[in-house]
Amino acid sequence: MNRYLQYMYSYPHKTAYRTLENVDVRDYFFNLGGEGHSLYLHLPFCESKCGYCNLFSVTGCSRIQMDSYLEAVLRQMKQYRQWLPQDASFGDFTIGGGTPLLLEGAQIERVFEAVETCMPMASHRKVIIETAPNQTDRENVGLLKSLGVTRVSMGIQSFDDGELKWLGRNHSSARAGEAAGLLAEAGFECVNFDFIYGLPGQTAGSLTDSLRRALAFWPDEIFLYPLYIKHGAGLERRGRKRLLDSDHTYALYQCGAGYLKENGYVQMSMRRFLRNGRRNEGFVEMPFPEFCECGLKSALSLGCGGRSYLGRLHTCTPYQTTRSAALEEIERFQRREDFSRVTNGILLSEEELKRRYVIKHLLILPGISGEAYKRLFHSELLEDFPMIADWIRKGWLREGRMAVSSGSADGPCAAGNGAEWAPCAAGDESVLAPRAAAGDENVLMSGVGSGVAGCIGLTEEGLGLSDYIGPQLISEDIRRKMLEWEKTNG
Repeated sequence: MNRYLQYMYSYPHKTAYRTLENVDVRDYFFNLGGEGHSLYLHLPFCESKCGYCNLFSVTGCSRIQMDSYLEAVLRQMKQYRQWLPQDASFGDFTIGGGTPLLLEGAQIERVFEAVETCMPMASHRKVIIETAPNQTDRENVGLLKSLGVTRVSMGIQSFDDGELKWLGRNHSSARAGEAAGLLAEAGFECVNFDFIYGLPGQTAGSLTDSLRRALAFWPDEIFLYPLYIKHGAGLERRGRKRLLDSDHTYALYQCGAGYLKENGYVQMSMRRFLRNGRRNEGFVEMPFPEFCECGLKSALSLGCGGRSYLGRLHTCTPYQTTRSAALEEIERFQRREDFSRVTNGILLSEEELKRRYVIKHLLILPGISGEAYKRLFHSELLEDFPMIADWIRKGWLREGRMAVSSGSADGPCAAGNGAEWAPCAAGDESVLAPRAAAGDENVLMSGVGSGVAGCIGLTEEGLGLSDYIGPQLISEDIRRKMLEWEKTNG
């Protein structure tokens, strides 16, 4: 059994997007009314391309090229601001890439100043940025603190220099340690480190040694990612994909997850581990309403390569994995004067909205509320998705009631059980209520109301099978489109 079919971080995948005609983004901006939405900026510039990376990013760009890109982003931002509802408010702002800190400090400051001036940001907003060890020096860390960044996520991947070389990472374990120390000293609300497991030749000892070294810096979060060698990645071209072994990867997952839980981390998904008793309760709590809105929350993307989620409309520039194709898209983006026309994306049907909602909830603890699902879609979860009942019988999922932590720093129902969620006494629970009637082609149903939340959540075994369970929920139409893209983008 191959447990590693696909990482379902979003649905549908960009490879299922197609050319759209006669679609105006302004018709969907009403979904951004009110609070709680996300703003994302994609900076697609990297120092080097990692061997496993097939993301929309390019290497070898000059400061002049980056400045031209930022000019286009500012143009796009000013137009978007004119079309936003008057009550729009973004609760978080994320800068991803690429490697955002590859830009010079003055360029980063320019981005933040433009966002603060132009976009309606909530006063309690979270500001998140991705970084890499080579770009995480004392000057950049100080800059991020001065700009109000609340969460920094750094891709370490391993503290073993041999493993880093195999992955095509461009930093050393020593440099990663120095960068981790700087982030730990800076006092950000949340610091996250990413690690990869499943490399051929990687051992339980080398993985736990990397995690042991990471824990010395007390990161608030750790993400453990199984190694995927996707279509278009450098390791695929070098024939390394055939070396991956599902059983070996799963054994390392069990080792890594077990080590983190033994050392005070609470597992929230197959990948995400939160430090128990963290100082930053806003990130620890992850209240149930946030899970209910996952998959329905609107997000507006700036730049080339990021996705906007505007109700039924999901859109981004065409997905490219080669440097030449990505550069062409970036240059096309920089020439644009009018950002109202949508040329690439997908309009989700009611069925696909349901699938997205289930995927985005079922794979993250505490799980999915059948009652919330019924309120949103006016149908029964187990009737629409009978495979869920089968997964319960197999022991991959279980039914229970999830109490919401409302002040403890232990995370939702984490006390005494770092391995998985357990049935708890009823507490202050919330479910999702629709903002508007189902059936409106453009409506993004969201909003939080009071009620009793019965959850179907992953068991410990189910957590480890997340990348097998999630892909079973992909519709045949989306699956066909994804395969078509792969065949035509060799």
